[in-house]
Amino acid sequence: MSNASLVTAFILTGLPHTPGLDALLFGVFLVVYVLTVLGNLLILLVIRVDSHLHTPMYYFLTNLSFIDMWFSTVTVPKMLMTLVSPSSKTISFHSCVAQLYFFHFLGGTECFLYTVMSYDRYLAIRYPLSYTRMMSGRSCALLATGTWLSGSLHSAVQTTMTFHLPYCGPNQIQHYFCDAPPILKLACADTSATEMVIFVNIGVVASGCFLLIVLSYVSIVRSILRIRTSDGRHRAFQTCASHCIVVVCFFGPGLFIYLRPGSRKAVDGVVAVFYTVLTPLLNPVVYTLRNKEVKKALLKLKNGSVLAQGD
Repeated sequence: MSNASLVTAFILTGLPHTPGLDALLFGVFLVVYVLTVLGNLLILLVIRVDSHLHTPMYYFLTNLSFIDMWFSTVTVPKMLMTLVSPSSKTISFHSCVAQLYFFHFLGGTECFLYTVMSYDRYLAIRYPLSYTRMMSGRSCALLATGTWLSGSLHSAVQTTMTFHLPYCGPNQIQHYFCDAPPILKLACADTSATEMVIFVNIGVVASGCFLLIVLSYVSIVRSILRIRTSDGRHRAFQTCASHCIVVVCFFGPGLFIYLRPGSRKAVDGVVAVFYTVLTPLLNPVVYTLRNKEVKKALLKLKNGSVLAQGD
């Protein structure tokens, strides 16, 4: 980061809304945030204590739940504070750096994790007899570690490219959290090269992951259509449906925000709320409402049989 940066704090303008809606928005986002944290914690607990869920698919789901819980925590508490008190809109320079880093770190890791999960589903359906050997505990650990390291590297590029520029003038970020596009508008230097690098970085990661997921599911659909029984095809489609839903909800808004020309502050704010506040809640909702194994484990947990089984 440049020593020429004179700005010591930024001001987050928050979501565009009428002041009379502060209390309502605070209540709604607080409820969503609490449900997100509790829902993902519940998934972590259920998978931890039920030995029937100790499979590669649920191993990656625990990583996803852990990421979603913290992904929401990076932005939502600060947004809630700004809705309660105008003075809370100020965020220190270093806190802004940290928020941007962890936002892209967790978001990038989740992006890579979805790709790994689609690969896992591909192996499970395409090579059912060899699946256990191919997705051993060691293989799962290496794939998961790779997603975290890749996410960290991706975020380091975003953060370094954003904050190596000097910030010496206006300090109002037209957003409710620190993100690269609105921050770069405040730089006291030409940002065209930096914007291009960030655009290419996000484009390669997001588009590359999405393309790999699509290719995986093309192969998966082909394999499912070869299954002779309709019951077998139905079970195979059900296995992949939950993953497809969360993938669309995650990649759609992200690609809209970062990879389209131009910017509309109001529209971007609404879309950003979707993938920073609502998408992390979709994980526990989708995987509990659509997944029979998780619902059975929840019932066992409620009746205390899972805890007794784990002893």
